[in-house]
Amino acid sequence: MTDTPLKLFNSLTRQLEEFQPVHPGVVGDPAQPPEARVYSCGPTVYNYQHIGNMRAYVFADTLGRTLQWKGYKLTHVINITDVGHLTSDADEGEDKMEKMAAREGKSAWDIAKFYQEDFERDLARLNVQPKQHPRATEFVEAMIAWAERIAPRHCYELESGLYFDVSTVADYGRLARAVTDEGEGRIESVEGKRNAADFAIWRKTPPVETRQMEWDSPWGKGAPGWHLECSVMGEALLGFPFDIHTGGIDHREIHHPNEIAQNQAYCCTNGLDDARNSGAKIWMHNNFLVERSGKMSKSSGEFLRLQLLIDKGFHPLAYRMMCLQAHYRSELEFSWEGLEAALVRLKRMVIAVSRFADSASPLGPDQMDLIPLDTIDRASLSTVIIGQPIKPSEAVLELWDKFDAALSDDLNTSVALTVLENFVSLPDIHNVVRRAVVDRFDSVLGFGLTSLTRADLRIRPKSAQITEAEIEAALAERKVARAAKDFARSDALRDELAAKGVEVMDGDPLGWEWKLS
Repeated sequence: MTDTPLKLFNSLTRQLEEFQPVHPGVVGDPAQPPEARVYSCGPTVYNYQHIGNMRAYVFADTLGRTLQWKGYKLTHVINITDVGHLTSDADEGEDKMEKMAAREGKSAWDIAKFYQEDFERDLARLNVQPKQHPRATEFVEAMIAWAERIAPRHCYELESGLYFDVSTVADYGRLARAVTDEGEGRIESVEGKRNAADFAIWRKTPPVETRQMEWDSPWGKGAPGWHLECSVMGEALLGFPFDIHTGGIDHREIHHPNEIAQNQAYCCTNGLDDARNSGAKIWMHNNFLVERSGKMSKSSGEFLRLQLLIDKGFHPLAYRMMCLQAHYRSELEFSWEGLEAALVRLKRMVIAVSRFADSASPLGPDQMDLIPLDTIDRASLSTVIIGQPIKPSEAVLELWDKFDAALSDDLNTSVALTVLENFVSLPDIHNVVRRAVVDRFDSVLGFGLTSLTRADLRIRPKSAQITEAEIEAALAERKVARAAKDFARSDALRDELAAKGVEVMDGDPLGWEWKLS
């Protein structure tokens, strides 16, 4: 554990709060360390994920990595919505899964499988640590049992399904601050609902429709409401109350208030002055990614997803860098220029780390691999490593403390990145200490700096008209021409490469000879 308390912004109370785990473990018993239990609202797997959606998982991953940095055992769940989510968050429209299945001429199950696999592939590309990914369809029977438990006191039945009466719990809408003085939320009214904000717990299949995904229930054949799955999976997998619930800021307005109401109905009807009554002690939300030109919507034909970034020649970790450069609660503006700047910053880090990683170590490469880098903390930097006394300088310890303080201040990753850069530039640092500190800092930032290479970051754009081998051959010929002072031939080769989208960067301080534009 580190000395600086971890403070996180709780959207429910609108203030920074010191993190105190629900399950503190047993002092002195390493078999029962303090545990942090986190639930993050996952995607509806009916389509590819926009990079704005992926920002939520970079944020959640950074939160999980920070909790591990602080010494907590982490249990982290990201659910997969494969049924129940309508085209509007306000209980209106068609089921997203059924709609996409009809459009593509596939089963809803096949749609869910395909887009879940694509989502998990994107998580891996962004170095998001593996999490539990339970699917909503695996918990339908549990959802029915949950609904049966809360229905007598909190629900009523209409022709279209079973609805939750939000007036039966205290403080409905406090998370969103979206309830008016008259007690109505911004959700459109459905005929027969008691309150405008009431929401569906179970949706009956209309008599004239045939659904691919439907189950028998006490309220008729149909499917669960979208909000129900997170309550059921959170309680089943983490227990109430668990520590932290995360999601995008859009979930703060409808989905999470409805989830909280369900949790209150299941456990108690007490108010939210005690955050534990909401099901989680802390609710955290990342802000939007904004793309102000409006050119990257689905309708424009260039859906802004991670694969598009790769197709244009950007490594996925450049997007992770872009996310970490901003605070998770701030809007993040996307631009190709900004992504390019993030990639350059990542390149500089990789080059700086490779310089000391490739240098001779006093211990030798085999012994370096034996150092338990993932267990090193501030105290153990001053202990004996592999039989050798290693004493870090005060500058190292000061930067370690600054890095920890940045993370402890509501995940201030922009400051943490600067601290890492300052550390890498420190002179006269023992290689063991340098490698250990970089690995530990990077365990939170998640770039994989000691294994990432400059070549890894050079992605060939999909539209490129030349291969990497052809570029290298032309550059080799150009070096020969320049050495022979045949500048006409050198310039001609440069122009030929430029015509094929290759920018030759003579004298670039990063040491890169070319890039594909």
